[in-house]
Amino acid sequence: MVIFLTIVIIVLLVLHFFQYQSKNNHKENFTYIHKKLKQIVDDKTGEQLLVHTDDKELKQLLIEINRLLAHNQKMMASYNKTELSMRKMLSNISHDLKTPLTVVLGYTEMILNDPNRNREETEELLEKVHNKTVEVLDLINKFFDLAKLESGDKNIPLTRVNMNDVCQKNILHFYQVLTTRGFEVVIELPETILYAHGNEEALDRVLMNLLSNAIQYGGAGKVLGLTLRNDEQFIYVDVWDKGKGIHEPHQDLVFERMYTLEDSRNKSYQGSGLGLTITKRLVEKMGGQIFLNSKPFEKTTFTVQLKRMTY
Repeated sequence: MVIFLTIVIIVLLVLHFFQYQSKNNHKENFTYIHKKLKQIVDDKTGEQLLVHTDDKELKQLLIEINRLLAHNQKMMASYNKTELSMRKMLSNISHDLKTPLTVVLGYTEMILNDPNRNREETEELLEKVHNKTVEVLDLINKFFDLAKLESGDKNIPLTRVNMNDVCQKNILHFYQVLTTRGFEVVIELPETILYAHGNEEALDRVLMNLLSNAIQYGGAGKVLGLTLRNDEQFIYVDVWDKGKGIHEPHQDLVFERMYTLEDSRNKSYQGSGLGLTITKRLVEKMGGQIFLNSKPFEKTTFTVQLKRMTY
């Protein structure tokens, strides 16, 4: 009997010891978790919690905490990227507004300081003032269009759009400019009418932006192409040229707000950097995607992909 009681007491002591040890381990784990979380939040690091434990509930808790930390890190990275982009955008807008406004101020001062200037010279200066004013207004309109698109304030109703007509209309808009500049124009449209799920007004702007870009930046190749094609699910519109193209390091950046290649600051390559961003947002609003594939002086292609409609 004494031996039995001794064994029971030993078993109870062992259980009590393990309970005490487990309690201490829990306390140490939660103390560590609290301190580590505070450090991660205070230092804004991308670390995660690593705790060795056999407790299933604690493991599940750690998994969810680490998911939350990863989500928070992703949100912070996105916020920092957006903030940096906005700063760059404001800096570039200031630059792009200041330059034409300075020119306008210079021309108006020339007119005011010489009231005896002959009519022909005055009209020439006024025409330059008008052109620069239109340039400033165009930049401001683009900025507000982008702001509306990104805030969701711009409504783009989607309908069944005849893509053959849209493509023909937009390439014809530039046809005289292209032939005057000596471009070879390659138009590839299928005989069958293709319909896309989109918005005709938005598509006009998308194609106008892409075609004008191809003329402006791809002029060295003297070739511009427009191809309409499809598969079972999608409609594809390719706008391509054989100009200087876009080198690979820049290809992922061309759709960002206010991004411009360095030579786009030169007189021959003026641009606000908003056109392609607006183009991408419009395509996305129509449930589509836009892709870029470029080999400088071989072929640079912007491809718009939209959902195909067969009825």
